[in-house]
Amino acid sequence: MLYFSKLRIIFISIISLFFFIIASNNLLDPNNRFFDKKINLGLDLQGGSYLLLEIDNSPVIEQKLQNKSTLIRSYFKDKGIRISNLKLSNDKIKFSVEEKFKQNVIDEFIDENSDINPFYPRFKSHQFDINEVDNFIELTFSKQGLVELKTSSQDQALEIVRRRIDEIGTNEPNILKRGNSRILVELPGLDDPMRIKSLLGKTANLTFRFISTDNQSSFGVEKIEYEDGSNTDFVSKRIILSGDNLLDAQPRMNNQTNETVVSFTLDRVGAKRFGKATASNIGRKLAIVLDGKIISAPVIRDTIASGSGQISGGFTFQSATDLALLLRSGALPAPLNIIEERTVGPDLGQDSIKAGIIALTIGFILVIIYMFMKYKFFGLITNITLITNLIILIGILTLFEVTLTLPGIAGIILTVGMAVDANVLIFERIKEEIKNEKNNIIAFDSGYTKSKTAILDANVTTLLAAVILFFMGSGPIKGFSVTLGVGIFTTLFSVYFIARLFTAIYVSRYKDKEVLI
Repeated sequence: MLYFSKLRIIFISIISLFFFIIASNNLLDPNNRFFDKKINLGLDLQGGSYLLLEIDNSPVIEQKLQNKSTLIRSYFKDKGIRISNLKLSNDKIKFSVEEKFKQNVIDEFIDENSDINPFYPRFKSHQFDINEVDNFIELTFSKQGLVELKTSSQDQALEIVRRRIDEIGTNEPNILKRGNSRILVELPGLDDPMRIKSLLGKTANLTFRFISTDNQSSFGVEKIEYEDGSNTDFVSKRIILSGDNLLDAQPRMNNQTNETVVSFTLDRVGAKRFGKATASNIGRKLAIVLDGKIISAPVIRDTIASGSGQISGGFTFQSATDLALLLRSGALPAPLNIIEERTVGPDLGQDSIKAGIIALTIGFILVIIYMFMKYKFFGLITNITLITNLIILIGILTLFEVTLTLPGIAGIILTVGMAVDANVLIFERIKEEIKNEKNNIIAFDSGYTKSKTAILDANVTTLLAAVILFFMGSGPIKGFSVTLGVGIFTTLFSVYFIARLFTAIYVSRYKDKEVLI
């Protein structure tokens, strides 16, 4: 029946007032807000940068295979099986073995109970494929092994990218996986995209290695160029320390030389190793190598046992800050390449907001005029309900701090249309009931009751579509699905609680009137 208890009326009023207060947060000054929540504007509305990064897994594959090849040589040496011609090329480990041991070697890789399986779990069917080609045994990553490697690399890269962006303090970044080798980065409101590109484009692989004066070393040497391109040096391949041993890195001013440096602190293991290496190599130059370039090569004057030090290299304060940030966030597992880039200016974002508001306003005004002309006083009830519906919708989006995009505004506009559609179905059904029922209260109650199935069917099917779009779609599509999905719930609430309450009050007061609608 068209009856609302006092408790239900109080409940409807509190809910509406609560979301009205929350929605008003978006219009208030940050210092005067009731809650520390608001709707965030997406990239297309606020402006900012869009970057699609692709992970270059080639170095990771090479490094993994290099580690495996060393392990293979050691393992079979302990077994008394001589491995010869062991080499790595074209993402394959190739080696030869005496014919009498060949089958034993192959069995070691594919046997579940083999001692080598802790390092190579079920090679043939899991991580690796093993084949015999031209008297060589070839080991390559299987398809599943490559997928696992790429997924692991992507997870690590995603975390490092997130750390670097969080260090800068960008508001509401959107960092998502794309496939198993790409990362999408959306940075609303970013005013320095070149700096972000520079930070994300660096692997930040830091190593400390001694410079070799005689071009010879028991660990081998390699020729490395200085970062400024001024010179090259032969550097030992033996790594004294890596970035993994860093606890912290901060930009500092050296009071003695008045230059900007990066001060770093090592963990306990790193400090012990660094102290031992510097104690036995006083007078030698220590190369600090970042991403294959020497950024500094100071001479060791004394034992460094404190576990802290400085990196100098003619830094500006900005470059020192960025280097410290990279070292703190850790090295990427593989290089990242920017394959797609878009920048949305704040002016364009404001234009999008204005266009969306204009579209919403025009549509809203046309709906109000039509409903008032068509249903008179009940059209006015519908219009009040629509406004309340929008306020509740904005309140819910504010409560969950949703990021609003241009497609999200489209979802709000569609919600208005669906709310009107529900009211039209109800009022037209009421007209049919009045033809057969003289009691206005019963006719109106039947109209609401009998139209419920059609309204629920329409909204539930739309909700299912919104859920599918949310889980299957990308950023802008998700924005549309969120506002549409939330709008369905607010529409049902506003139609069957708010509009029905106003209708019940009016019909109860004028129940004897011949024509109510």
